Amino acid sequence: MALFTTALCWRIARGDGVTIGLTSHDRDLEVGGLLYRASPGMTPSAVKRSDGLEADTMDVSGALSSAAIGEADLLAGRWDGARVTLFAVDWTGGDPVEMGPVEIGCGSIGAVETRGGAFSAELRGAAAAFEAAVAEATSAGCRAELGDRRCRVAMAGRRMMARVVGSEGELLTLDRAEPVAGGWGGGRLRWFGGANSGLAGWIAGSVGARVTLRSAPVLPVAAGDLVEVSEGCDKRLETCAGRFANVANFRGEPFLPGMDLLTRYPGG
Repeated sequence: MALFTTALCWRIARGDGVTIGLTSHDRDLEVGGLLYRASPGMTPSAVKRSDGLEADTMDVSGALSSAAIGEADLLAGRWDGARVTLFAVDWTGGDPVEMGPVEIGCGSIGAVETRGGAFSAELRGAAAAFEAAVAEATSAGCRAELGDRRCRVAMAGRRMMARVVGSEGELLTLDRAEPVAGGWGGGRLRWFGGANSGLAGWIAGSVGARVTLRSAPVLPVAAGDLVEVSEGCDKRLETCAGRFANVANFRGEPFLPGMDLLTRYPGG
């Protein structure tokens, strides 16, 4: 692969299935069936690779473009955790065996900064997973999420589609009511329409057809926006037993003595 015919390409795959290709070349390239749009402003920092356990890192910066990566999407979190692969390719289209794509680095998008119409994103390598805790801390409440592989509660019939009737900050009013009192509290709300389509958020509490999100929607909400609301759980043992009959999969230690045990005294 000749140096003067080499172009850099970025393949970026979001968690929702959207995949785009960008290249530093001055015209579009097609590699592996994906069209890589010309984006000469895209530049990578020095790539740090290692054979140890420290996380391989690399920064990528470029101009914000509504046709590829827009500021609103970055701030909304659509690109958080997206899988990025950086490789070099011979743009003349030579022998695919001798001049095929050469991978330089890959990782997932971490911290993102925007300033002056440009963005900078940190890419975290696979070794970054070693920074995570290897064991959970004990807790009185359940550490699983309702319906996940540890909880195992079947979610069939516990999700419903609804439309937004009104909104004010974190508070949304829907055209359907929760199945049981407080049933949506701790659940998940996913947007299927409107400016927030593709995003999701946690529900702090619910009363009837009104839900309070943990944080306000990133983008404006309009009446009629379609959402999916999932039933939630307050993670208490009593709820797990009485409402879901799922004590066998409860992931908490409600009867484990806490730090207040040290302050107790006979007869206290």
